[in-house]
Amino acid sequence: MTPPRVVIGLSAVIVAVAEDAPCVVVTRETSSALTGLPFGPFDPAGDHTLELSLRGWVAEQTGFNIGYVEQLYTFGDRGREMPLADIGSSPDRVISISYLALTPSRSTLDRASAAWRSWYDFFPWEDWRSGRPAVIDVVIAPKLRSWAQRAASADAIGQRRARARLAFALDGAAWNEERALERYELLYEAGLAPEAARDRARFEGRTPDAIAAMPGLGEPMISDHRRILATAIGRLRAKMKYRPIVFELAPERFTLLSLQRLVEAIAGIELHKQNFRRLLDRTGLVEGTGEFDASAGGRPAELFRCRRETLHERPVGGVHVPAPRRE
Repeated sequence: MTPPRVVIGLSAVIVAVAEDAPCVVVTRETSSALTGLPFGPFDPAGDHTLELSLRGWVAEQTGFNIGYVEQLYTFGDRGREMPLADIGSSPDRVISISYLALTPSRSTLDRASAAWRSWYDFFPWEDWRSGRPAVIDVVIAPKLRSWAQRAASADAIGQRRARARLAFALDGAAWNEERALERYELLYEAGLAPEAARDRARFEGRTPDAIAAMPGLGEPMISDHRRILATAIGRLRAKMKYRPIVFELAPERFTLLSLQRLVEAIAGIELHKQNFRRLLDRTGLVEGTGEFDASAGGRPAELFRCRRETLHERPVGGVHVPAPRRE
């Protein structure tokens, strides 16, 4: 019997924050109407390391070189992966090792198939900056309650209801912005993510129908790329609370307001201005440059910089993000 052929693929979630929106690089294959993350195969014989391989084909697919990068997670659930055109002759399994890459600006993409997109296009329920998203109570909550009622037993119904309550802040529960992956996986399990029907058909050996976005439930992606993106969102939101990783996304000079807006864009939550600035003062991570930005009109705002030397002097925490006010 021929042993199963397994291919290692590398996927990249490349994040920049611009115009008050967290953006990621997506690509589109001519054979699919859906977008996906930059993705390429690892060549064990030719590639010296996983990261060097990643950097090489990201530059090839997007036209720019990524900076900060860290390994995110490894994915390989049968039925949820999908070999892409550049993988070659249909392997039995594709194991995808994902990476998170951060850049302080939306670099120009000189490939027609690559573009920057707001990650809230794919997860509209994650953006609470203007209050609780209406889609949660109008679309998601009723569908999840209906799904819960279809469980086989009273205990199973209760478990489904509890998961929905905690994930989407229903019935008075607090919102936890770090649970981005948990929320997507719940929608997937409930059949509310269109990728679920496609993957079920693939797992059963059937040809899946073409998929399209469901109203209010975000834009689907190829393969398991929306799950990978949800993982990256949760990781970045959590990590910026205990590490000053936000400065990897900030320009060299910034106003305190622009830095606050950057943090809010990632967390999807509006922050209290004075509390945010007191927190920055305690970290000792920012200092004024004596320069001012008058581009917005009105009173010029002082420009600050990150004191990166502080990172080498002592352990430094991140930015505390409180739960949003309940509506």
